[in-house]
Amino acid sequence: MKRLGFFVLIVLCLLMSTSQSFAVSEAGVLFLLISPGVRADGMGEAFVGIADDVSAVYWNPGGLGFQSGREFIFMHSNWLPQLTSDLFYDFAAYKHSIYGLGTFGISLTYLNLGEQIITDETGPDEKGRFMSYDGAVAFSYGTQMADDIGLGVTIRLIRSNLAPMGAGAEKGKGQTWAFNFDVGLLYRDLFVNGLNFGANMSNIGPKIAYIDVDQADPQPTNLKFGFAYKILNMEYNKLTLAVDVNKLLVRRHKDGTSDPVYKALFTSWVDDPAKEEFRKMIAHIGAEYWYSNLIALRAGYWHDEEGKVKPWTFGFGIRYSLYELDFGYIAAGEGHPLTDTMRFSLQIGF
Repeated sequence: MKRLGFFVLIVLCLLMSTSQSFAVSEAGVLFLLISPGVRADGMGEAFVGIADDVSAVYWNPGGLGFQSGREFIFMHSNWLPQLTSDLFYDFAAYKHSIYGLGTFGISLTYLNLGEQIITDETGPDEKGRFMSYDGAVAFSYGTQMADDIGLGVTIRLIRSNLAPMGAGAEKGKGQTWAFNFDVGLLYRDLFVNGLNFGANMSNIGPKIAYIDVDQADPQPTNLKFGFAYKILNMEYNKLTLAVDVNKLLVRRHKDGTSDPVYKALFTSWVDDPAKEEFRKMIAHIGAEYWYSNLIALRAGYWHDEEGKVKPWTFGFGIRYSLYELDFGYIAAGEGHPLTDTMRFSLQIGF
């Protein structure tokens, strides 16, 4: 079968490349759920109520409304190191605030799926090779609507290049373009000083199709909301706790069809009995400690009952002058493809 190795690789990526394991077969372009920003990764991906650096372009563009200056971040990670060595994930973002207008951002996301070998039905002889990848470019904007409320939006252009041909006699190409957008809110000092509430609805857009529009998949529209609280906020000691909850807003029926995004925003809550819908939610909890704005220690955990993913995460950061270097590590358990995943990012503020 043509590109058998390729399809095996893609299935593995969709099954295991994100914490949202339950999204498999329910949505397309799942690389959009891979979390960028090593700082947030070290905190168990609990960051929507913090969103106080340039990675807010992904986590919660509402957080951009409270930010000033310019900042750049670059992240690199070998992806699924337990399975293969030629997959990697890159993320880069830049923000720039303009007094009186707000803060603007741009980000690039790239998932390299490696080199694939083409064979056909006649035998295993190689007929050619090609590269597969998913990528996106996004533009963000955030502003303060009040002293304690920030609102933001991200608009994203997506390119998915899985294969330059169909499988077997299938006509067409495994390539497509798509677009979507995010909306985010950050409410600071809610009820008490140091308590934030954040919410971000991401990947809102039309279905994505490669060859057959009748088999189009919904995009992974996702609602994330959570709280962050600064337990300590002193000159030399700062400690923040954060808790987030995720809900995938996708509804696929037993016949393989799925609701359009405007309908799934509501029907995804009643697809199964209420108990089952709560099982599909993912809970994240994390903590970050800073000593004198120089050294950070982070730890976190997320609980995905439906996807049977319950990893612990750890991280640390070092800040000197304009530079911050962050490291993150995932311990997902023996045999899990995310186990021993290490991520690095460099952040520059100027």
